[in-house]
Amino acid sequence: MNVPDDFTREGLGTEVDFSLPAERFVRSLNQIIGWRGKPLAIRVDNGSRYVSSMLMTWAEKQGAALTCLQPGKPRQNACVERCNRTVRHERLALCILETIQEVQQIATEWLWTQDNESPDTGIGGVAPAMKLKIPA
Repeated sequence: MNVPDDFTREGLGTEVDFSLPAERFVRSLNQIIGWRGKPLAIRVDNGSRYVSSMLMTWAEKQGAALTCLQPGKPRQNACVERCNRTVRHERLALCILETIQEVQQIATEWLWTQDNESPDTGIGGVAPAMKLKIPA
């Protein structure tokens, strides 16, 4: 699971496991909110953890709208799809990994590098972490 900010293109979080139930997804979102604040909206696909009553209840309490993709339309969430593909091909496919913890560590390191060191032409050629530091 990757959580990008559509505006800054910054990766806010990444979670790796064989299964990510709604409880863990909500816990991750709470951690992100702790340091970034509450979002106005969250775009999700139609996976079971994303359309669960637990997530819907959580989003309502947070005052965040849940926007679900139309089934079979992954381009509606192109930012996440690109992030998922890139971490798989640029990092994970290059390694022999033996534990979920190793995968999580590599994914987290990749996310930090992307956020802090990789310029993104879609946001003016700066690294995503710099986007919020640049006056509009």
